[in-house]
Amino acid sequence: MIRADSIWLAIEPIDMRAGFDSVLARVVQVFGAAHPHHAYLFTNARANRLKVLINDGQGLWLAARRLNQGRFKWTHSGSTPTLTHEQFQALVLGLPWHHLADGGTIRCV
Repeated sequence: MIRADSIWLAIEPIDMRAGFDSVLARVVQVFGAAHPHHAYLFTNARANRLKVLINDGQGLWLAARRLNQGRFKWTHSGSTPTLTHEQFQALVLGLPWHHLADGGTIRCV
């Protein structure tokens, strides 16, 4: 698998038609740089699609995920939080990632 030491969550939505260059430009705008072994997550305005840009140290990976039902649960705290690997796994499955306790258990739904 691709190594991602830090996973960053962008608060503002992105146009899902955006390709590598547009997403990379947004990463630089929001986070300052695309650091090696960091993943940057964006959602669309409807929160039913997710884009992930990962810098693996040698190049960029861009992945997308679409939910057929429901929405990704996004925080709107005004900051750019990092996610744990357990929170990331829950997020891409559509689970309430922001309610994960230590050990990866969900505290409430």
